[in-house]
Amino acid sequence: MGVFISYIFLGLSLAAPLGPINAAQINQGIKNGFFHSWLIGLGSIVAELFFIIAVFFGVVHFLEIPFMKTFLWSFGAFVLFYTGIESIVSSEKLQINQNRKKESLKKTFTTGFLISISNPLSILFWLGIYGSVLANTINRYDNFHLILYGVAMLVGLMLWDLTMAGVSSSFRRFLTQRTLKGISVFTGLVLCGFGLYFGIQAIKILFYI
Repeated sequence: MGVFISYIFLGLSLAAPLGPINAAQINQGIKNGFFHSWLIGLGSIVAELFFIIAVFFGVVHFLEIPFMKTFLWSFGAFVLFYTGIESIVSSEKLQINQNRKKESLKKTFTTGFLISISNPLSILFWLGIYGSVLANTINRYDNFHLILYGVAMLVGLMLWDLTMAGVSSSFRRFLTQRTLKGISVFTGLVLCGFGLYFGIQAIKILFYI
């Protein structure tokens, strides 16, 4: 049980640093409330589950191909730019009115999934982190325990997801409409910034810089 809890804390620590998903969660939380923010994180967790399975079965070696790296960086840049620009543009229409039309839950979940599944940093991150977990435990535990510890990490991610959704959706109640728009623009710029970084990485691989 102690090891299981330690991996939950590992999952929490992995989710905490500011990245595209956290920025998107904050953006959705202040604009649309708890469930939209939570679904961004849930979509990300589903994508990360794919990464864990891929690492477990050794599929990640396929991602070392330069073409795949270029494609992932480019697709990730597109998703982040699109999400960021959409956040900036929609900030002009942002209203505190709770009765206004919100984005569909399906679209919100898909956005979180695409941001995470198209993020090469997440792929490399899980390759390093979960790969290390496998290397550390594969000789001491059976497959059941390996899966169990992977689940523990996902539980930690889910706890952080709920925390971010709760904080961002609660915080919006104390903000003015002008401040909400400012935060929406800021988080949009953060996403575009990550998109620019991804695009530069794609160009470097493409031209062997």
